[in-house]
Amino acid sequence: MTRLKRQFSANLGLLFTEFYLPDAIIAAHQAGFDAVECHWPYHIPASDVRKALAETGLKMLGLNTARGKIKQSQYSANEFGLNALPFRQADAREAIDQAIDYARDIQASAIHMMAGISSEPDRFDVMAENLEYASDRAPDLTFLIEPINTMDIPNYALNSMDQARSIMTAAGRKNIKIMFDCYHMGMMGQDVIAMLTEHFDAIGHIQFANTPDRGPPHHDGQDYQAIFDAISDLGYTAPLGAEYRPQGATKDSLDWMDALR
Repeated sequence: MTRLKRQFSANLGLLFTEFYLPDAIIAAHQAGFDAVECHWPYHIPASDVRKALAETGLKMLGLNTARGKIKQSQYSANEFGLNALPFRQADAREAIDQAIDYARDIQASAIHMMAGISSEPDRFDVMAENLEYASDRAPDLTFLIEPINTMDIPNYALNSMDQARSIMTAAGRKNIKIMFDCYHMGMMGQDVIAMLTEHFDAIGHIQFANTPDRGPPHHDGQDYQAIFDAISDLGYTAPLGAEYRPQGATKDSLDWMDALR
């Protein structure tokens, strides 16, 4: 089977972090990435990000809602999102508003709604309500929810595809999708290709890193040639998000790109 050349997005929350965000966008373009995404860019003037995107022609695919209350100078160690936390909806919606405004300012297309640390029985209901709020306020954007493995983030509120689909159903909005991270699924002991196939209709973005070290996808661990071939066979053509931890400068970790194109 002849496949199209794959596209890759650099997640600037982990890649090119040695640079100021606008300079990281330029570095990603020079390295051959087709798009970029980021975590929490809010301390960077949106005009600086827009300028770098315009210079490179890259698209900013998405960003995250804040980890905690946005007026705090530092986030508490146990804050990793707000959207599934009971009694924190005012803070969550302030963070949603912030993310929507910034995303529109830089013409990003998606926002990752970070669930947070919670084991409360009503956490999924709370998250569905916050997703409804976000989706109704910004029907032009896509809102992503991501199952995250509980080895890296113990007690993260959302850690399975079944939970994510249940939240999507409860929220009932067409612009809510799942961010599928091959690394997190692998860490939870899931068959990545089987999960991609089963839930493909609900997936809005795909990310990757090696399991279990979260390094680049070119050494022992998950078989990314097979995973990427399966993704292509499913008909997915959008950029795949590289969200791994380089061992040193990002530019020295990119030998996987040509091999996996």
